[in-house]
Amino acid sequence: MAITRDDVLKVLSTVTVDAAGTTLPASGRLSQVVVDPTGRVMFSILIDPSEAERFEPIRRRAEGAVLATAGVSGVFASLTSERGPNHPAQGAAPQPPAPGRPAAPPPPRTGPALPGVRHIVAVASGKGGVGKSTTACNLALALSAQGLKVGLLDADIYGPSVPKLFGLSGKPKVIEERLLAPMEGYGIKVMSIGFLIEAETAMIWRGPMVQSAITQMLREVAWGDLDILVVDMPPGTGDAQLTMAQATPLSGAVIVSTPQDLALIDARRGVTMFRKVSVPILGVIENMATFVCPNCGHASHIFGHGGARDEAARLEVPFLGEIPLNMTIRESSDAGRPVVAVDPDGPQARVYRDIAAKLWANLSGAPVARAAPRIVFES
Repeated sequence: MAITRDDVLKVLSTVTVDAAGTTLPASGRLSQVVVDPTGRVMFSILIDPSEAERFEPIRRRAEGAVLATAGVSGVFASLTSERGPNHPAQGAAPQPPAPGRPAAPPPPRTGPALPGVRHIVAVASGKGGVGKSTTACNLALALSAQGLKVGLLDADIYGPSVPKLFGLSGKPKVIEERLLAPMEGYGIKVMSIGFLIEAETAMIWRGPMVQSAITQMLREVAWGDLDILVVDMPPGTGDAQLTMAQATPLSGAVIVSTPQDLALIDARRGVTMFRKVSVPILGVIENMATFVCPNCGHASHIFGHGGARDEAARLEVPFLGEIPLNMTIRESSDAGRPVVAVDPDGPQARVYRDIAAKLWANLSGAPVARAAPRIVFES
């Protein structure tokens, strides 16, 4: 029999959150419970950031209780402080701050975002189809070629491309309870939702499930010591981006765009979104900038040329470089043999290496840890 939301709430009513015996649903801390058609269950527990240590065992108990329920195929449970330290009870109207007084920010977070990880960098785009995943993949490899310890997280839940780009398949090994070993490809540690689902599965997930999945892939993977974790973000400016901004002190974001005006409009939104959540923009990359005919050598600007450079100058953010529209890059990506890994001295790999060098130089002045921003929704 299929599991229902009411079934999950009944199970969660057995989980208490305090010495008085207050149940999780009655505490006002439980987010909307989502059950997808395959039996996956997602929910979040709302906390103040300072309560994370106390509520982690409660989260685990809740997750275990639901997972043991008949009809449940998987559980994504997370702790979240989206509503701030004084969040109202579920269903209650939020209370505005007193007139003339700003809302108190959450307590600052200290230490690195993940144990052993110096920098986390999001590679994002305002829209799909601009080559963001291919760029993230080759950028990670180019950073590794500089002698850095690099990891790559495929956070594109709806369209995970990294397993294909790296030619990786199979399931990650479980090291211990709830801790996965990342896959490895070309010397880089890799994790993707694509390793955890069937290749043709459609991820028909609501926003909270996306948030929880990203949080788990960040926190429950044995990344080890890394100089930089590159995160391939899904396109747009929605739940995944907000989750990364809130759950993780990002060192910065890189925006990938083609030169055409339609793509630049969305890239501009991406820059604006990251700025609103206090994430530094480390640079803009112009992808598919120029096509050079392999037969006659004529250069054609199929998507225009220089648009991303001009936009970076207008927005006063660094411009990291141009990547050509090139058949070698496309063919090597489709074959699971990234061009930076298989032809490190070729002209295409040199482009990525130059961009990676500029990115790392920009990161040298970035803080290792940064307080997670408070999200403010404007009316």
